[in-house]
Amino acid sequence: MTDTLALLLNNSSLLAMWGALAIHWFVPIPATLHPLHIWQRLAILIADKVNNPKDNRRQRLLSGLLAWALMWVTVLILLIALYQLVWIETLFQLTLLWIALDWKNTARLSKHFISAYAKEDKTRCRQLLAYPLNRNTQNLSLLGLGKACAETQLLSYGRLVAGVLFWYALAGGIGALLYRLAVSLARTWSPSRHQYDVFGLPAVRILAILDIVPLRILALLISLGHNAKAALQGLIKQGEDWLLPGPGWLLIATGHKLSLSLGGPAIYDDRKRERPRVGGKIAPSAFHLAQIQQMITSRLLIWVIIQSALIFIFKGEI
Repeated sequence: MTDTLALLLNNSSLLAMWGALAIHWFVPIPATLHPLHIWQRLAILIADKVNNPKDNRRQRLLSGLLAWALMWVTVLILLIALYQLVWIETLFQLTLLWIALDWKNTARLSKHFISAYAKEDKTRCRQLLAYPLNRNTQNLSLLGLGKACAETQLLSYGRLVAGVLFWYALAGGIGALLYRLAVSLARTWSPSRHQYDVFGLPAVRILAILDIVPLRILALLISLGHNAKAALQGLIKQGEDWLLPGPGWLLIATGHKLSLSLGGPAIYDDRKRERPRVGGKIAPSAFHLAQIQQMITSRLLIWVIIQSALIFIFKGEI
């Protein structure tokens, strides 16, 4: 027992991860006070300077890639330089992971939305989704709001928890934070917004590459258990149909497992965008959204347990 405790205390990676999860759960950073809020405002200012709608497509793609590299690589260099100066490495890794995670806020949003959705309070539902959903919510019907919340739950947990933890395991706190910054840039410069339809493509494509492994692992975890056969068959049949490979697997696995109808057309900046319809035939209700919340929470706990075991076995220190 003493030897095991000593091993745990000497494993800085594991201690930093558990510490960050605990602090994040009890002291989550509000969205309005989060350092990423400043990062997003800076991204918008840079885009306003270099994203010229009169440029040809190739020039706008190059501008988007160079702007992404300027922001992301600058932070990488700063974090590496800062890493050389820290006295307590575990605290440094813990702090970066704490900033990168967003589990508690997603859980709070899910809880409030399910409560409002059960009461068919469309005004409240639209208000709750206005920030996390990267499109206009004012014209969404009750059915559209339910689908949008299901997608928001899955992608938020997938990226802001599973994806962050995955990159923490591979590259420590710096990797976790840089992944979260990539998520933020793809959201801020989303091609679904008319002004970024070309400029934002590099950010989305880079995030798609970073997403593939963690989101697909989470999709496979979701598939396990009840209705596993239906979920796996859905992945085989529709796994490559979605616009992005990582998010698509999450939606398809959940849709087939719970027989929910997800995806379908969506309106971005008054433009209708055709998206594949995936999953089953049942429209998401408050009960189904609660099912998603319970299911993904249990899968993320399994993720944390498995990742803790792997870090304990293979990594003594970051």
